[in-house]
Amino acid sequence: MRTITIGVDLAKQVFSVCAADAAGRIQERRELRREAFIQWLPSVPEGTVVAMEACSGAHRWARRCQDYGLQPRLIAAQFVAPFRKSRTAKNDRNDAEAIATAARQGNMRFVPIKSVDQQIRLSWHRVREGYKAEALATSNRVRGLLAEVGVIVAQSETALRRALADLDSLPIPLSLSELLHNVEAHLQQLRERIAQCDLRIQSHAKADEACMRLQAIIGVGPLTADAVVATIGPAHDFKNGRQFAAWLGLVPTQHSSGGRSRLGRISCRGDGYLRTLLIQGARSSLQRAKAVAWEKATPEQRWIQDIERRLPFGKVLVAIANKHARQLWAMLAHGERYDAEAWLKHPMVQRQVRLPKASNE
Repeated sequence: MRTITIGVDLAKQVFSVCAADAAGRIQERRELRREAFIQWLPSVPEGTVVAMEACSGAHRWARRCQDYGLQPRLIAAQFVAPFRKSRTAKNDRNDAEAIATAARQGNMRFVPIKSVDQQIRLSWHRVREGYKAEALATSNRVRGLLAEVGVIVAQSETALRRALADLDSLPIPLSLSELLHNVEAHLQQLRERIAQCDLRIQSHAKADEACMRLQAIIGVGPLTADAVVATIGPAHDFKNGRQFAAWLGLVPTQHSSGGRSRLGRISCRGDGYLRTLLIQGARSSLQRAKAVAWEKATPEQRWIQDIERRLPFGKVLVAIANKHARQLWAMLAHGERYDAEAWLKHPMVQRQVRLPKASNE
């Protein structure tokens, strides 16, 4: 492995490159336009670490580095900022140097490099979320326009559809009625686009063996399973399930000092989309667990029933989502299927089972 680490500050046209040696001394700086950077990259010796911030286009450049035998490293922007020498003097040169310095840290966590297939699958999720946001904004706009003329519509999708279907009978001006008919057509198109995205995501999940295994967990459907697989792949870039849950922001913030632990709200860091899906799935798991009798409940449902009696509603959802995140990581990292009795194989559980027998002897 080469001792030189190259930090690249990506941009649309001009890329800033900084090469540092093992001691952190700057060996070379370059300012390259996109075409020149493409021509320069193959000249970099094989095995060189090329670090970049995880931004738009970073995964494409990382895959190109792999084609040339280089070792790409993608770093979250929040982990690069502390290594910038001057926070008041932010420029491309300082950013490239900070990236190179951050990449040399032994405890640095890197972003998994996504394949083309992963990025395409995630694109359907991103577009679907955009359609959802636009549909919600359009619905609220219609309610506001109707409220201006004295027609109040309840805050539900069913009530809005009923009002739009009966526009001609509402006491509103004819010109406004024509306008709302156009808005209704646009809203219907958005609903159809969302349905198309749902069908494509379901087809992706059905064709992926890992997605089918993940859906065995109560609260994990095709949408969540496909998003997890498309985001983290085989999950080998995370050391354990705790690290994955922390990356999703499903752990409490800490303000601890002097041996005293002070825990706050969840950190809400990492991928907010996955975190939202897991929280929504936790609601489903909670409802299913509360509807099952204790005698017929699975071990996980009994655990959910127990914490539901002791903790507030919000903390219960986070605890369930955190547990699901760890289970998803274990199933992807080890290629296993869901096992409701897996907790019995834990070393601590086995130790507690053996201790009474040893005392009786």
